[in-house]
Amino acid sequence: MNATERGIREQFPLWNKVDMRDVHPDPETVTVVVGCGTSVHIADSIAASLNAHGVFSRAVAGNEWTRRPQDYVPSNIRPNILALSRSGESTETVAAAIESRKNGLHVTAFTCAEDTSLEKNADETVLAETHAEEGIVMTASASLMLLMGLRYAGIAVTPETTKAAEELLNEADPQLKALIEGRSHFVFLGAGALYGVAREGSLKLQEMSLSQTEAHHPLEYRHGPISLIDNSSLVVFLYHPDTLEEESILAKDLMAKGARVLGLGGPGTVSLCVKEGADVRPLIVLPVLQLFGEYVARSKGLDTLAPRHLTKVVTIA
Repeated sequence: MNATERGIREQFPLWNKVDMRDVHPDPETVTVVVGCGTSVHIADSIAASLNAHGVFSRAVAGNEWTRRPQDYVPSNIRPNILALSRSGESTETVAAAIESRKNGLHVTAFTCAEDTSLEKNADETVLAETHAEEGIVMTASASLMLLMGLRYAGIAVTPETTKAAEELLNEADPQLKALIEGRSHFVFLGAGALYGVAREGSLKLQEMSLSQTEAHHPLEYRHGPISLIDNSSLVVFLYHPDTLEEESILAKDLMAKGARVLGLGGPGTVSLCVKEGADVRPLIVLPVLQLFGEYVARSKGLDTLAPRHLTKVVTIA
């Protein structure tokens, strides 16, 4: 077991240590959730969760918010900013926080490192302890920032949630290697707050295994992308309980066309039960996607501790 896998398997006690310090959004104000890479995908899920719980929100990539905020929020609206960065030093996210405060906007930071540039340029910070061995690829830290975001939205993430996520990971583990065998085309499907996690699963697999991957809303998949489905395809389906019936029909169609389907919360070639509701489901399924990426990388002889062209902190001089 390498350090990446240890970080994935040993992240759950860290979830139960997160202290939100009574930080919460203003329901009367728009919230813009800013991040880069993994963090902007997590931001997608957080924004969807905020909207579902009565706080108008949207996710924006760091440099996009710094350079063209009016393309995402009308200039007559003064939003609050929630900035996500594992290291607290990502150049684009820090710049977004600095520019936001220059414009008199309130900035909240979620991070996994102390005494950072992001913290220095935020009005309030929530800090989570991530796994000591986490390397370039974000695993535990991604889960922790998602957990913080769900709690920020007012969702109860409890030790029972943590237990459910760990149990799902353990149930998925022995199924993954056979499912991956002979597959080279990977698709991640998720709706609502699960869409951001589908995008993160896709990114994780790209980073870890140098695979071509894609992520879509489930019912959008028929509108063009399904043309690529064949006997080399593996679809990771993150089922939303609100749309289980129509998503199940799609999964059946994909399997008939030759794809294998990992069904998390619904039918598939391998189907794993997820009893928890839509509000916490993005967090519960995320560790499975992380381990999935590790196993695909291992099947290709790749070291996830040294992903090609990547660094732990993206800084731009």
